[in-house]
Amino acid sequence: MDYGKHQAPQGYEPGEGILTTLIRIPVRIVVLVLVLPARMVWDALTALWHAADRVLLRPLGRALLWLLDTLVLTPLAWLYTWVLTPLGKAAAWLAVALFVWPWIGLWRYVIVPVARYGIAVPAVWLYAHVLTPLGHGLRWIGTALLLPALHGLGNGIGWLITVLLIVPLRFLWRYVAVPVVRYGLVVPVVWLYANVLTPIGLGTAWVLSRLWQGTAWTLGTLWQGTAWVLAQLWRGIAATGRGLGLAVAWLVMTLLVAPIGWAYRRILTPVGREIAAAFEVAWRIAGYVSRAVGRALAWLAWHLIGAPVSWAYRTVCTPVGHFLRDAVWAPARRAAAEAGRAARAALTTARETVRQARRDAWRALVGAPAAERPGEPRGIPARTLGSTTTVPSAAQASESPLGGDPFAKQG
Repeated sequence: MDYGKHQAPQGYEPGEGILTTLIRIPVRIVVLVLVLPARMVWDALTALWHAADRVLLRPLGRALLWLLDTLVLTPLAWLYTWVLTPLGKAAAWLAVALFVWPWIGLWRYVIVPVARYGIAVPAVWLYAHVLTPLGHGLRWIGTALLLPALHGLGNGIGWLITVLLIVPLRFLWRYVAVPVVRYGLVVPVVWLYANVLTPIGLGTAWVLSRLWQGTAWTLGTLWQGTAWVLAQLWRGIAATGRGLGLAVAWLVMTLLVAPIGWAYRRILTPVGREIAAAFEVAWRIAGYVSRAVGRALAWLAWHLIGAPVSWAYRTVCTPVGHFLRDAVWAPARRAAAEAGRAARAALTTARETVRQARRDAWRALVGAPAAERPGEPRGIPARTLGSTTTVPSAAQASESPLGGDPFAKQG
């Protein structure tokens, strides 16, 4: 490779003009100066947005969702389950009871019985016992009496019409009307058409055809001449228009399109390409600068705020917290636990004492039940001397003076 020749830098297109080379560095510097604040503001807003989203928006969204679920969805679900659903079922039952069951009862117990026993059964009975015999009788009368009479009457009327009307009309048509129409009207009209009207029509048609041919030839000749003149005139106008159009097009291309195209290719395209490339490079460089500034600010914030706070937390707060936990909180918690246990034991003892005192007072007032008195024999309740009333608190004793069983030696 010949290193003596000039090589285009990487990223530059070969064959660039002097304008591109001259404006590249100034444009990139100006664009960097303009883009750097915007990129730093953009990065700051992005970081602020991420921090706000992580610290504020997500917890706020969760809180709003919890509030929505607690204050809206849960009451609505409870309302739907325990209020609206029973109300809907009650309304449906009431609607069925008010609007469906009455119609069913009306149809089943009123309309159907009335239609069946008030209309259908009488109609069937009337048809079977009245209309059917009446129809059979009328059919027999018509078949046996009226039909032969009508048949004879029809034959007589037909013979009279034939003799009095049809035969005379046929005679008149055949021997009067047809000869008169044929020899008095049709034959003269046919002769007149064939021998008079046809020659006159043919002559008139020949004269009109000759007249039309002459007129058509005259008009055709005039039209051809006029068309030739107009065609020559149009060719001249078209040639003049083409010349003028070519001249105007050449002027427009030379004075307007060519300069605009040259300016677009040589000026606007390189400038636009360089501006776009400058914006791309400036945005990337501004990103690096913004990242460096952010890291520097983070380093300063850590060394000015974070490190002292961390040192204070590790050096001061943690030992103090451990001391408070071991020297104050743990003994206080143990003392509170012991006090709680002692209080629970005292309450338990007091409850047992109160129960025992209440039980002793009840025994003193009404006496203890028989099952709870130890050492007393169970048997027939004792009775008083002058009464048959059983004394619940009296001691049970045998009626024998010696305390033995009076029925032991019997039998």
